[in-house]
Amino acid sequence: MAVLIRTSDLPAKRRHDAWRGIVCDILGPLDLRIDPDAPLRGEVEIGQLGPVGVGRVRTSTPHSVHRTPGLIDRDSPELYRVVLAMAGSPRLIQDGRCARLGKGEFAIYDFARPYELAYDSSVQLAVFSFPRDLLALPAGTAAALTAVPITAESGTAALAVPLLRRVAHDHESYQPASAARLSTVVMDLVGTALAERAEQPLALPAETRQRTLSLQVHAFIEQRLGESDLDPATVAAAHHISVRYLHRLFESENTTVAAWIRQRRLERCRADLAQGGGSVSEIGARWGLPDSAHFSRLFRRAYGMPPAEYRRLHAVR
Repeated sequence: MAVLIRTSDLPAKRRHDAWRGIVCDILGPLDLRIDPDAPLRGEVEIGQLGPVGVGRVRTSTPHSVHRTPGLIDRDSPELYRVVLAMAGSPRLIQDGRCARLGKGEFAIYDFARPYELAYDSSVQLAVFSFPRDLLALPAGTAAALTAVPITAESGTAALAVPLLRRVAHDHESYQPASAARLSTVVMDLVGTALAERAEQPLALPAETRQRTLSLQVHAFIEQRLGESDLDPATVAAAHHISVRYLHRLFESENTTVAAWIRQRRLERCRADLAQGGGSVSEIGARWGLPDSAHFSRLFRRAYGMPPAEYRRLHAVR
């Protein structure tokens, strides 16, 4: 991600003008309001994930940015933006609603309508910009959700928030083809989280629904690897789908549900063995493999040696 401005690199007299210029050049025509006597400290970074713009803003100086009707008349691209609070508590106002975002919460806003984004104290934000047609939701649904906090406590938002945070930190490391595919996943999760928040049926393309369901299934499995009775029937029931349809999801990944659960359990066991934490039987039981003999056979088949030998050779000392 390219650093566009770091106030510590600029003489104090130039900081306010430079900050205002960068913000308006990159985020669009905005009315930036800041106490001219306040010491400005911050950093703006910008990058791209396929068709999705990705930016990070860090500042410890209270100020606000306003998208006014006059600025909209001058230049009004058809964009939605999502702002994710990674630290601090920004305030987003649009369409008569005010969202005070806590850490790990995000909200959507429409760049073609007036809004205000304000910081009363130190904040770290990730901002994602994308054309409206990338969001697979009816326009009315998105309009009803501007400046509405989306939390990561449950549902698809629990998947979307960690992904948004990760993308904001390391998206520049992805190859172009991977970035394009990942941008589709990002938009799928954001759109589905918004639809869930609106408590509306997901009027999304079948491909989008399938990708989102697959991500939810994988996350469910990761959270329950330590449960020895985790099986395809349990996973299917939790997602209100048939076992047959669940198997179809995994066929596209050239694996089966049971094989994926087994692989992830063994990978967790291998990581714990390398850390040397607990006995072999304790580690197996921790990750849903309580039968020591069965665990040893599976591990040897996957890694070419029994777990005790793997720990002896690889444990961190």
